[in-house]
Amino acid sequence: MRNLLVSLAFLLALPWGVPAWAHQESAPVRKAVEDYLRVQTKGLPGQVSYTVGAIDPNNNLAACAALEVAMAPGARAWGRTTVAVRCVQANGWSMFVPVQIRVVADYLVTARPIAQGQVVRDADIVRQNGDLADLPTGILTAAEQAVGHTATMSVPAGRPLRADMLRQAFVVQQGQSVKVVSRGPGFQVANEGRALNNAAEGQVVQVRLGNSQVVSGIARAGGIVEVGF
Repeated sequence: MRNLLVSLAFLLALPWGVPAWAHQESAPVRKAVEDYLRVQTKGLPGQVSYTVGAIDPNNNLAACAALEVAMAPGARAWGRTTVAVRCVQANGWSMFVPVQIRVVADYLVTARPIAQGQVVRDADIVRQNGDLADLPTGILTAAEQAVGHTATMSVPAGRPLRADMLRQAFVVQQGQSVKVVSRGPGFQVANEGRALNNAAEGQVVQVRLGNSQVVSGIARAGGIVEVGF
């Protein structure tokens, strides 16, 4: 009688319509995860490798020919994480699979102390090689991400550089005389004006023109502000 009750409880725990002898083989799940990771890591720098964790060989999930893999929103595509595998057929199911993604690449380290407000030069940085998964989020991997940018804080020598430690250098400064280029279908007009705020490349800047009119545009290198119509 006890064995019968246990069997009934097991059957009730299964998804509706899934027989007790159902079983999802690990190989198709593993392949779906690997295919997904191959796409997700394609644009990462350096050498990328990944390991797919164990998939329960004793699962009672219905065999599925339509698997969909996804990563949690906002999750970074390296380090130890999990991906969700979902069967999108009728009476589908979901499982979570642990993965480890290694990204061995060059990253930037301060060659000497950098003071807050200092503009970073080539001599201020060196490259080191390692697994980006062991480093903080936002680590910088290319010199152009740092050189010419301004430090938002003091950074000691030998510290990996993160994006939040720097801000892009201003290409337009408050009070600077700028060239305002207005573009539209079939025309282009240039005017002179004075910038009312600091702005980095691609940021919005307000400009007071000679007739006292204030316009907003996009800051570009060389003291140029683009205004579209």
